[in-house]
Amino acid sequence: MRILVVCGAGASSTFVALRLRRAAASAGIDLTAIAGAAPSLATDLDTADVVMVGPHLERSLDEIRALARPRGVRVVLLPDDIFTDGDGSRALALAVAAPSDVDSAAAEPA
Repeated sequence: MRILVVCGAGASSTFVALRLRRAAASAGIDLTAIAGAAPSLATDLDTADVVMVGPHLERSLDEIRALARPRGVRVVLLPDDIFTDGDGSRALALAVAAPSDVDSAAAEPA
């Protein structure tokens, strides 16, 4: 699974992507997670199966979904407190649970 974590400038997404990779390695899950920024999203989507959108970009969610849908990329809006996910396990659960219907909103994994 290829995951793109997107925020406004790429700084906070870097931390989420790093924690996500660590959590996946600990769980024995094969995935790549990279950080991206909103300005390069249209290009970066071509390398992703799932895009995890920072909560501060919620107002752009419809636009992001419109870019992702034709590429078959699933979209997950990260919850407001995702940056407190110190070990990345919560972000990993959200990525793995991302529905295949290409649309998802922030939700706690079951």
